[in-house]
Order: sequence, then C-alpha cells, then structure tokens
Amino acid sequence: MIAPTRIVHLRRLTHSALLRDVLAALVAYGLTLAVLHGMPGGKRHLDLLGGVLAGVACFPLLTRRRWPLGVFVLTTAASAAMNGLGYGLGPPFGPTFALFFVAIDERTRTRIRQTAPVVLLMFAIHVGSTRISHSGFPTSPVLFGILVWGAAWVVGDQLRHRRHRRAELVERAERERRLAVAEERTRIARDLHDSAAHAINVILVQAGAARLLQQDQPAATHEALTTIEDVARETIGEIDQLVRTLRENTDSGEPEPPTGLAALNSLLERSRTAGLTIRLEIKGSRRTLPAAVDQAAYRILQESLTNAARHGNGTAHVEIGYTEQELALDISNPVSPDTASRSKKPGHGILGMRERATLLAGTLDTTRDRTRFTVHARLPLDPAADG
Repeated sequence: MIAPTRIVHLRRLTHSALLRDVLAALVAYGLTLAVLHGMPGGKRHLDLLGGVLAGVACFPLLTRRRWPLGVFVLTTAASAAMNGLGYGLGPPFGPTFALFFVAIDERTRTRIRQTAPVVLLMFAIHVGSTRISHSGFPTSPVLFGILVWGAAWVVGDQLRHRRHRRAELVERAERERRLAVAEERTRIARDLHDSAAHAINVILVQAGAARLLQQDQPAATHEALTTIEDVARETIGEIDQLVRTLRENTDSGEPEPPTGLAALNSLLERSRTAGLTIRLEIKGSRRTLPAAVDQAAYRILQESLTNAARHGNGTAHVEIGYTEQELALDISNPVSPDTASRSKKPGHGILGMRERATLLAGTLDTTRDRTRFTVHARLPLDPAADG
C-alpha cells in the first residue's frame, strides 16, 4: 500500500511544469529518431551525429519557459542542419513543439512584431536546407511544414487567448467580490452609526431625567433606568448581529434579516421614550417592500428621529407615503432660529442617509428654514430601477 506522503509527492510530480517539459522533449526526441530511422530516401543513415542533432532539436524544450523564442531558433537550426546533411525529410517535431510554446507564451502578445519575422526567417532557412540536399523543390515537405507549423501556431495562440480571458474573468470576479465586501462593510458601518447614535441619544435623555428626578420621583427614576437598560440591551444585540455578519462566512448560513418598517412602532416608542413627541401620518395602502428598501427606510427614519431629538425642540412629524412606484418619507421637526443659522454642511448622518437612497436609485434631500428642518426621501420600489 502506497503511503499518503508518497501519494502527495506523486501528485505534485504529476502537476510539475518541469515534468511536463521533460515529457514533451522526450516525446519529440523519440518521434524524431523513429522517423529518421525509418525514413526512406535519405542520403545518410541515422548515426551518432544524427542522434546528437536530433537531441539539439528537441531537448532545448526543457528551457522553453525562460527563452521560448530562443529555443525555437535553436531547435529549428538543428532540424535544418539534419535536413541539409541529408538525414531525410522527417517532420521537425522539436521545432513544431517549440513554435507551439512560443505561440502560447503570454509574452508573445507584446513581442509579436519581433517574433513573426524570426519565425518566418527560420522557416525559410529550414526550407533552404531541405532544398540543398534534395534535387528539385520539395513542394510536398514545404506545404506539409506550412500546415503543421501553422496549426501549431493557431492552437497555441488560441490557448493563450483562452487562458488570458480566463485570467481576466478571475480578476474581474475578484474585483467584484472585493467591491461587494467593501459595500457590505460600508452598509454595516452605516447601520452601526445609525443604531448607536439613536441608542446613545435615548440613553442620554433618560440618564439626565433620572439624575434630575432621583430625589423627588423615585418611580420615574426607576422607569428611566429601566428604559436605559432595555435600550442598551437591544443596541448590544444589533451591534452583535452586525459584528457577527462581519466575522462569519455567509456561505455557511444566511445572516439574520435586517430591521425594517415592521419595527416602526418599536422605533417610534423608543423615540417617544427619549422625550420626542411624534405625529405619524401614513398615506396610501401599506404593502410589502423590497428588503433593501425596507431596511433603508427604517434607517433613514431612525437617523432623522435621532437628529430631531438632538437638534429639535422635542416634536417631529413623520409622513410615510406608499405608491405603486416609490416609498416617500418626509420627516420634519421644528428648530430654533440659532440652530437654523448654523452651518448647513451636512453631517455624517445625513451623508449616510443620502448614500442609502442613492444605492437604491432614489433621492434624499433636506430643506431648512428659520423654524423647520425636513428630510425628503424617495425610494423606488422597482428592483430594476437604475439611477
């Protein structure tokens, strides 16, 4: 019984490039000797010199990976010398193999202007050497040589093109995979920002209320601390899910579905707990949304309510409109005049919301006047929509 380590060595040897080159050289040499030995009409029989020239015409194939064109020149020159010395008109197996390797070599694509003249010159030398040792023009050997060498070149060139296309496909797939990973990480970063910002805002409000009410209203303080605990526990669960999505291989199982508008009531209740008075208005008939739209809508609402609680005066108006073509979100909150007069440069939250809408071929705009700030989001429902 063959040991496992020996099997591994045999497999490595089978896939060895050097082994393949050795086999190619031995096959070419064996065929050359067989043809020369049985070739009728030659002026010289196969002898030591013929064997040496046959070796020179075949064994340089061992170095064809480093110098493919040089190997072709050397093997063709040796084959031409055999013809010129009258060893017969045997097919030039070594040069044919070498020409195939020249055609399949990736460097030939950028050196075709230098390679083509060399190939034509060596073919002319081979034909000339055949003409020297034989009376009359060797029409049949020349035509046969054109056919064989032409086939070797075409096959090698096609294999090179196929290998090049396969490499391009692999590279493109790798680029797409990296892009998908980058997009997923960006999405997770946005989710983490939205979830953490919203939770911290709720915790901040409740912690302030607990501090102010701890002496006079113990029950209210206890309720505030309970809210902090619930929000922190829920946020830790969301963060754990996001981190698990980053760590786990998605091939091993489907990740948990992201939060959508099904959790709208929970989101509104949490925001109300943070001290935000919310008026909800839904227009149109509720319908099942595409998963990406559903999640983006939830996160846009979450971030908008976080901003309203942080920068507004404690109230917000949420309007959700369902149509056949799109989902419309309008979230507005009053702002004080001094807030409205600040810089209008958008923060990371607004940029993240706009990225979510843009990825779905939608739009997200904000308007601000002296008393009110509004987020307008439009998310197409057609999965084939292409912005």
